[in-house]
Amino acid sequence: MNTEKKAYILAAFAILFWSTVASAFKIGLKELNPIQLLCFSSIFSLIIFLIFIVTTKKIYLLRGYSKKEILSNLAMGALNPFLYYLILFKAYSLLPAQEALTLNYTWALAVALLSIPILKQKISILTLTGLLISFFGVIIIATKGRFNLEFSNTLGVVLALSSSLVWASYWTINTRNKIDGIIGLFLNFCSGTALILIYLLIFDEMPQYSTISLLSCVYIGTFEMGVTFVLWSAAMKVARNAATLSSYVYLSPFLSLFFISIVIGEKILLSSLAGLCFIIAGIFISRYRRK
Repeated sequence: MNTEKKAYILAAFAILFWSTVASAFKIGLKELNPIQLLCFSSIFSLIIFLIFIVTTKKIYLLRGYSKKEILSNLAMGALNPFLYYLILFKAYSLLPAQEALTLNYTWALAVALLSIPILKQKISILTLTGLLISFFGVIIIATKGRFNLEFSNTLGVVLALSSSLVWASYWTINTRNKIDGIIGLFLNFCSGTALILIYLLIFDEMPQYSTISLLSCVYIGTFEMGVTFVLWSAAMKVARNAATLSSYVYLSPFLSLFFISIVIGEKILLSSLAGLCFIIAGIFISRYRRK
């Protein structure tokens, strides 16, 4: 198998798995609250990262990093998985899956905005145009196409958009990270999982997990937080054109809407689909670069 074909197969599996997790979120949240769902999901994800870095002998790379690099990656665990998923799961508990999903995809636009103060990048006319187009898509989704600024759940909308800002902050800061990507995620989840456990013990309680809720945690920890990042990272490394391959990730939200409709039984609103199209169009326009 040639490397290009391998890259697309790996990417296809990653996109497929990412497309199913919104449904898994809603299934898990039927019996668990956001912090309870996050607790066991992050534990399973941490186990996956540990198994991967041990079996691939990447764990020995830790010896070559400075204390400052390791501590900075541990600190990043406060953003991902702790803060990001706590906010995201709360948004999913308040909103229909289709709304939480599509609003969360504004993280790509948030990256463009945060790169201005953090990475000292200049904003172009195309980037600004893309942001405005995507913002129009957000309004369509949040108001269900009524444009009256009366949201079905204001807190849910705010949380979904806030989660995209946290996610964008994490990846923008992470662009300066020189540690191996998977090692970095492992360190993030070491500290992040500890924070999640502390939060659960102080502000909540350990639930009685049913078979369904436990399987949801396993699935989310494996395919949202864990192995999918490994697959995507591997695909990007062997792809001849990583930029072209990365554009296919935007198939994920459309596939997610299909799974939400089949698995959860939500009727997909035209406003959700139209808003998502505007958001994705805005992302592509904001990322356009003339040769």
